[in-house]
Amino acid sequence: MGTLVDTNVLVDLFDVGGQWEEWSVAQIAAAREAGPIVINPLIYAEMAAGYDFESELEASLSPTQFLREDLPWNAAYLAGRAFAVYRRSGGVKRSPLPDFYIGAHALVGGHTLLTRDRGRYASYFPMLRIISPDTHP
Repeated sequence: MGTLVDTNVLVDLFDVGGQWEEWSVAQIAAAREAGPIVINPLIYAEMAAGYDFESELEASLSPTQFLREDLPWNAAYLAGRAFAVYRRSGGVKRSPLPDFYIGAHALVGGHTLLTRDRGRYASYFPMLRIISPDTHP
């Protein structure tokens, strides 16, 4: 078990002087003391949008610092079901499916999720352990 880090926290980590940099750096440091820091291919892909070269992304998300896990198949089912509930309850189609997959991965992997977007994760995955600004200032 480790801490799966949502993309928004990673963006904060590399946003020197940004509003959330201090909080995110402190939370990642605390999580690293408790166990591995985990990312998955969706998080890696979301981060790639901010890098011109793969080598730069690899340097930022080095496998020596971030444990890379594949997306679990049983998380795919949970993500799809959560997305269906979201859509039936009036959620906009806007493509939140990756977030549901990230939440499901954390849940089935036994990970804590480190994110600034607690709301959707807590609503659709109530058993998920979440670290967010409203739980850890």
